[in-house]
Amino acid sequence: MSQTLQFQHRHKSFELKLTDDGAIELYLDNCLRKRRDPGASEPQYVWTNVELEWEEHHYIEARYWASTGVLKVTVNGDSLVETEMHLGG
Repeated sequence: MSQTLQFQHRHKSFELKLTDDGAIELYLDNCLRKRRDPGASEPQYVWTNVELEWEEHHYIEARYWASTGVLKVTVNGDSLVETEMHLGG
């Protein structure tokens, strides 16, 4: 069963999905920005660059280690979310 994590940064809504096929997807305002299929190396990594105010760029990164379930989300290198998510429950 897929897993979802929703979070806010400033006035934007983000969603990370771990899909049934093992991919990680990053959505911004319900629009898919990046998808990374599972591979031989960890972590799986997705990112997007968002301009929130005039010329103010925010680099949103998510890294997922399937072997441990650790998910880390950063904004411009600063930690925003750190949690565990596992497929299948």
